[in-house]
Amino acid sequence: MDGCYVIQTDVPQRVAHKQIIHDRYKDLSEVEIAFRTCKTSHLEMRPVYVQTDESTRGHLLVVMLAYLVVRELNRRWSAFDMTVQEGLSQLSTLCAMEIKVNGSTTCLKLPKPHEQSMKLLDALGVKLPPALPHKEVNVVTRKQLDQKRKKP
Repeated sequence: MDGCYVIQTDVPQRVAHKQIIHDRYKDLSEVEIAFRTCKTSHLEMRPVYVQTDESTRGHLLVVMLAYLVVRELNRRWSAFDMTVQEGLSQLSTLCAMEIKVNGSTTCLKLPKPHEQSMKLLDALGVKLPPALPHKEVNVVTRKQLDQKRKKP
Protein backbone atom coordinates (compact mmCIF):
# COMPACT_ATOMS: atom_id res chain seq x y z
CA MET A 1 0.00 0.00 0.00
CA ASP A 2 3.02 2.31 -0.38
CA GLY A 3 1.96 5.54 -2.05
CA CYS A 4 -1.72 5.04 -1.24
CA TYR A 5 -3.54 7.61 0.83
CA VAL A 6 -7.06 8.77 1.54
CA ILE A 7 -8.21 12.38 1.35
CA GLN A 8 -11.33 13.27 3.26
CA THR A 9 -13.09 16.57 2.63
CA ASP A 10 -16.37 18.25 3.42
CA VAL A 11 -16.55 19.83 -0.05
CA PRO A 12 -19.57 18.42 -1.95
CA GLN A 13 -18.82 16.63 -5.23
CA ARG A 14 -21.06 19.08 -7.12
CA VAL A 15 -18.71 21.91 -6.03
CA ALA A 16 -15.39 20.24 -6.84
CA HIS A 17 -14.59 17.01 -8.61
CA LYS A 18 -12.38 14.50 -6.77
CA GLN A 19 -9.47 15.14 -9.18
CA ILE A 20 -9.52 18.87 -8.37
CA ILE A 21 -9.47 18.14 -4.64
CA HIS A 22 -6.60 15.70 -5.15
CA ASP A 23 -4.64 18.27 -7.21
CA ARG A 24 -5.16 21.01 -4.59
CA TYR A 25 -3.95 18.63 -1.90
CA LYS A 26 -0.81 17.89 -3.92
CA ASP A 27 -0.28 21.67 -4.33
CA LEU A 28 0.18 21.85 -0.55
CA SER A 29 3.57 20.21 -0.98
CA GLU A 30 4.67 23.21 -3.08
CA VAL A 31 3.53 25.56 -0.32
CA GLU A 32 5.50 23.53 2.24
CA ILE A 33 8.58 23.67 0.00
CA ALA A 34 8.14 27.45 -0.32
CA PHE A 35 8.07 27.92 3.45
CA ARG A 36 11.04 25.58 3.91
CA THR A 37 12.99 27.54 1.28
CA CYS A 38 12.13 30.86 2.93
CA LYS A 39 13.13 29.66 6.39
CA THR A 40 16.30 27.77 5.59
CA SER A 41 18.18 27.28 2.34
CA HIS A 42 18.56 30.22 -0.06
CA LEU A 43 16.62 32.95 1.68
CA GLU A 44 17.32 32.32 5.38
CA MET A 45 14.34 34.40 6.51
CA ARG A 46 14.97 33.59 10.16
CA PRO A 47 15.78 35.22 12.49
CA VAL A 48 13.87 38.40 11.77
CA TYR A 49 15.19 41.38 13.73
CA VAL A 50 12.54 43.97 12.99
CA GLN A 51 10.68 46.00 15.56
CA THR A 52 7.69 47.55 13.82
CA ASP A 53 4.77 46.05 11.92
CA GLU A 54 5.77 48.02 8.84
CA SER A 55 9.32 46.67 8.94
CA THR A 56 8.04 43.12 9.41
CA ARG A 57 5.69 43.43 6.42
CA GLY A 58 8.51 44.94 4.34
CA HIS A 59 10.87 42.13 5.29
CA LEU A 60 8.32 39.47 4.41
CA LEU A 61 7.57 41.18 1.09
CA VAL A 62 11.25 41.11 0.17
CA VAL A 63 11.55 37.46 1.20
CA MET A 64 8.50 36.47 -0.84
CA LEU A 65 9.80 38.37 -3.88
CA ALA A 66 13.13 36.59 -3.45
CA TYR A 67 11.27 33.28 -3.27
CA LEU A 68 9.58 34.08 -6.58
CA VAL A 69 13.03 34.64 -8.09
CA VAL A 70 14.27 31.30 -6.66
CA ARG A 71 11.18 29.53 -8.01
CA GLU A 72 11.70 31.04 -11.47
CA LEU A 73 15.38 30.04 -11.44
CA ASN A 74 14.34 26.53 -10.46
CA ARG A 75 11.83 26.42 -13.32
CA ARG A 76 14.24 27.76 -15.94
CA TRP A 77 17.16 25.60 -14.80
CA SER A 78 15.15 22.37 -14.42
CA ALA A 79 16.85 20.87 -17.50
CA PHE A 80 20.27 21.15 -15.82
CA ASP A 81 21.49 18.60 -13.32
CA MET A 82 22.00 21.16 -10.54
CA THR A 83 20.17 22.93 -7.77
CA VAL A 84 19.46 26.66 -7.75
CA GLN A 85 22.18 27.08 -5.13
CA GLU A 86 24.69 25.30 -7.37
CA GLY A 87 23.63 27.45 -10.33
CA LEU A 88 24.08 30.64 -8.32
CA SER A 89 27.46 29.39 -7.15
CA GLN A 90 28.45 28.79 -10.77
CA LEU A 91 27.32 32.31 -11.73
CA SER A 92 29.36 33.75 -8.86
CA THR A 93 32.42 33.01 -11.01
CA LEU A 94 31.41 35.88 -13.33
CA CYS A 95 33.81 38.77 -13.02
CA ALA A 96 34.87 42.03 -14.63
CA MET A 97 38.32 43.25 -15.59
CA GLU A 98 39.17 46.88 -14.96
CA ILE A 99 40.59 48.49 -18.12
CA LYS A 100 42.89 51.47 -17.53
CA VAL A 101 44.30 53.76 -20.16
CA ASN A 102 47.16 56.02 -19.04
CA GLY A 103 46.35 55.33 -15.40
CA SER A 104 42.69 56.37 -15.57
CA THR A 105 39.89 53.81 -15.53
CA THR A 106 37.75 53.76 -18.63
CA CYS A 107 35.48 50.73 -18.22
CA LEU A 108 34.98 47.27 -16.80
CA LYS A 109 35.39 44.55 -19.44
CA LEU A 110 33.44 41.33 -19.02
CA PRO A 111 35.48 38.30 -20.09
CA LYS A 112 33.70 35.40 -21.79
CA PRO A 113 32.00 33.31 -19.06
CA HIS A 114 32.58 29.57 -18.61
CA GLU A 115 30.44 27.32 -20.81
CA GLN A 116 28.19 26.25 -17.91
CA SER A 117 27.62 29.88 -16.87
CA MET A 118 26.67 30.75 -20.46
CA LYS A 119 24.12 27.93 -20.51
CA LEU A 120 22.59 29.15 -17.26
CA LEU A 121 22.40 32.73 -18.52
CA ASP A 122 20.93 31.59 -21.85
CA ALA A 123 18.22 29.65 -20.00
CA LEU A 124 17.33 32.91 -18.25
CA GLY A 125 17.44 34.92 -21.47
CA VAL A 126 20.24 37.12 -20.10
CA LYS A 127 22.73 38.63 -22.53
CA LEU A 128 25.84 40.13 -20.96
CA PRO A 129 27.15 43.40 -22.37
CA PRO A 130 30.80 43.42 -23.49
CA ALA A 131 31.66 46.15 -20.97
CA LEU A 132 30.16 48.06 -18.06
CA PRO A 133 30.53 51.75 -17.30
CA HIS A 134 32.83 52.33 -14.36
CA LYS A 135 32.50 55.10 -11.82
CA GLU A 136 34.41 55.52 -8.60
CA VAL A 137 31.41 55.19 -6.28
CA ASN A 138 31.60 53.80 -2.77
CA VAL A 139 28.70 51.48 -2.01
CA VAL A 140 27.70 51.15 1.63
CA THR A 141 25.80 47.97 2.34
CA ARG A 142 25.03 48.55 5.98
CA LYS A 143 23.41 51.60 7.49
CA GLN A 144 25.49 53.25 10.20
CA LEU A 145 24.02 53.48 13.68
CA ASP A 146 23.28 56.87 15.13
CA GLN A 147 25.74 57.95 17.84
CA LYS A 148 23.00 57.84 20.49
CA ARG A 149 22.23 54.18 19.62
CA LYS A 150 25.83 52.99 19.84
CA LYS A 151 26.67 51.14 23.02
CA PRO A 152 29.52 52.59 25.11
